[in-house]
Amino acid sequence: MSTAPDQPRRAGRPRWWVAGLMLCVLVAAALVGWSATRDDTYVAPTPRAARPSVEPVEAGTTLTAFEQAVIGHDSDAARELAPEGDAAAADRLAALVTNAEALRVTDFTVRYVDDDGAPTGEGEWTAAVDVTWRFRGFDRVSARAEVSAHLVDDGDRVALTGFGGVRRVSPVWLSGPVDVRRTPATLVLVAEGAGDADRYAARAEAAVPAVRRVLPDWRRGLVVEVPGSAQALEQALRATAGDYDQIAAVTTAADGSAAPQSAVHVFANPDVFGGLRPTGAQVVMSHEATHVATGAWDSRAPLWLLEGFADYVALRDVDLPVERSAAQIIAAVRRSGPPRTLPDAAAFGARTPRLGATYESAWLACRLVAEEAGEDALVAFYRAVDRGRSVGSALVAASGLTVAQLTGEWRDYLVGLAA
Repeated sequence: MSTAPDQPRRAGRPRWWVAGLMLCVLVAAALVGWSATRDDTYVAPTPRAARPSVEPVEAGTTLTAFEQAVIGHDSDAARELAPEGDAAAADRLAALVTNAEALRVTDFTVRYVDDDGAPTGEGEWTAAVDVTWRFRGFDRVSARAEVSAHLVDDGDRVALTGFGGVRRVSPVWLSGPVDVRRTPATLVLVAEGAGDADRYAARAEAAVPAVRRVLPDWRRGLVVEVPGSAQALEQALRATAGDYDQIAAVTTAADGSAAPQSAVHVFANPDVFGGLRPTGAQVVMSHEATHVATGAWDSRAPLWLLEGFADYVALRDVDLPVERSAAQIIAAVRRSGPPRTLPDAAAFGARTPRLGATYESAWLACRLVAEEAGEDALVAFYRAVDRGRSVGSALVAASGLTVAQLTGEWRDYLVGLAA
């Protein structure tokens, strides 16, 4: 999928494609009906009255105490930061410490930035806080985001009730309890209400060897985050409402930023991914793991190559006829003829009609390069473009094909499949 230039680059896999591929096969990856999911991101109480003036230093002291509770794995200390008598807030803060311990959070800091001027109840308000964190053993750099902290005047102190909200990034592990699964190569965190953590973990574990069969040099771990709902996914990535309605999963910066060299994770949309059968879910996860392995998040390669290559890896060992796995583009060619050119960035927009057919067409272009010149040539082509070489010169050097030749053969290939 594409984003505006001032937004973080994100690479994802749409719901449309999975539905088209797997429903046509009539086997294990058909989408099931949508079901209600809960949003576990903290929601502030209904406004009742403006808060009294509180010095930022008092809020900063509370946030520092929470930081120390996380670093020290001290759930009891976190509980003590909740308002007196608020057992739910105490449990919530203790759960965040438990999350951090299971995820091996390091480089954790919380710094008060500013009162955002939004009272949320009697003596209650939100403040902007700067948070850094890293998952030890997986992230080489720390994520950093401005997060909403929910604070309460509690007698002679400022109490804390939780983090997150719609105005700022809401990190999944700071938004509520998560279930964690870890192997040497994978780290999976699943929010309450998002489904079976073992299922997501199994897909992640299978994705790693699938990617390494094509890219054996990849040794970095795979981190998969599953928020409690599509809305929570939008909040985790500071996205616009509806951006991920068609997306089963997306690979992007852990903090929703556009900063280069960010920690990059896979984020699954439980409202879509959760409805997939095993084959479809595995293809989606292997596709996203390929994006992680290739650094697609900040690559300047054209989207048809980024997405087509990820699908080539994900589908390489899936035992399905091409006529079924490319059913949507075949149907489109039967209606309107083959596309005149390889798909451009606009064709990968998250709300673009026939998005699934676009992904399939990109996959077939990469598959054709592998069939004509070999898998090693496809990998060499991809890597050369990713390093900045032009598509035309990289393609000729790797495969002997010009862009015009590839486009012509690809169009003929599509026509042949649609015949």
